[in-house]
Amino acid sequence: MRAWIVAPLAVLGAIGAGWLIYRLVVDRLVTDTSDAIKTTLAILTLAGAVLAGVYAYRKQRIAESDAHRADANQFADRYTTAAEQLGHDKAAVRLAGVYALARLADDWEEQRQVCIDVLCAYLRMPYQPDPDASGYKEGERATTSA
Repeated sequence: MRAWIVAPLAVLGAIGAGWLIYRLVVDRLVTDTSDAIKTTLAILTLAGAVLAGVYAYRKQRIAESDAHRADANQFADRYTTAAEQLGHDKAAVRLAGVYALARLADDWEEQRQVCIDVLCAYLRMPYQPDPDASGYKEGERATTSA
């Protein structure tokens, strides 16, 4: 909500809560008016501190979930890049993809097994060792033996 709406409502709510606390609780227990006002203000301060703590805790939880989501997006981008490298025509790029996927498996604990499965599937793919055969990729033997 907008601050210009929430701020006056919060002030009115605090005044109303102070009046209720003063009339229903403190005024009956304390005979001196200044002590009653001090006690009312202390109770309102405590309630404000509790609400500020709850707000700070909620804000921290939201920030942590945003950071976790950003990390997950970064890992997904790294995974996509590494997987694309595995299908590249040049052997050096494919080898870089193997190392990138291995590093990603070390960093991404939740999807570590997926990265390992992709690496294993890549290493099990058939290759043509004969340079004259169709489907031969230059440097494939070096990539699959890495």
